[in-house]
Amino acid sequence: MAGRLDGKAALISGAAQGIGLAIAQAYALEGARVYGLDINANTLNGAFSRLSHETPQTVAWAECDVTDEVAVRQAIGSAQSQLGYIDTLVCNAATLTPSVKVEDLSAEDWNRALSVNLTSAFLLSKYAVPCIRTAGGGSIVIVASQMGSVAWKGSSAYCATKGALLQFAKALALDHVDDQIRANTLSPGGTLTQRLVTKFGSAQTAESEWGPMHPMGRLGQVDEIASGAVFLASDESSFMTGADLLMDGGYSAW
Repeated sequence: MAGRLDGKAALISGAAQGIGLAIAQAYALEGARVYGLDINANTLNGAFSRLSHETPQTVAWAECDVTDEVAVRQAIGSAQSQLGYIDTLVCNAATLTPSVKVEDLSAEDWNRALSVNLTSAFLLSKYAVPCIRTAGGGSIVIVASQMGSVAWKGSSAYCATKGALLQFAKALALDHVDDQIRANTLSPGGTLTQRLVTKFGSAQTAESEWGPMHPMGRLGQVDEIASGAVFLASDESSFMTGADLLMDGGYSAW
């Protein structure tokens, strides 16, 4: 049976683990060729080596600091060369910012959040858009968060950057609708990843403390979020651009 993403060629940032890796796996399973980027070379090498042995699809990857314009431009050129073309971009890179009040947040941490969470999406889009246009159009999926619509104490940098991504995707969608390029955001709620384990100290603590904050009473799983990214990259969402796909277990409905 044909996969939902047969013929697609996707570049995915923040692909070494968590939601990014789950998206790469789901895309390959659905027939897409994938190219993963991450600054964590060792984790990326291990994860994508396994993925390349699990799927007949083309799987390639490269270490990349997505806040570095030159590195991003070179990585996109390499991806286009190895995949043949790029018609799908997933901007998923994000950094972990200290949970502190604004007055206690350092300018360094604030700027780091802006660079990784927001500027990387701009750089990736800037250099991927011509590739996607050349391919005849496609889809840009920007991973935002429910924290782009609501807020949480001690999370000013994270909330600000995720909210900005919602607006960036809308502007991107309007700029390139005539190029047949769709741009949407995907906003997960609390999802059980290594980021949450690091933040809470363990998966059990993350689930017990953060899960009940969601009306569904639990955290999301990475494969659940990846299914949304498959939808946004597929032709099933062909009449959707400049929108946000919110998958937050009801968090923002409180």
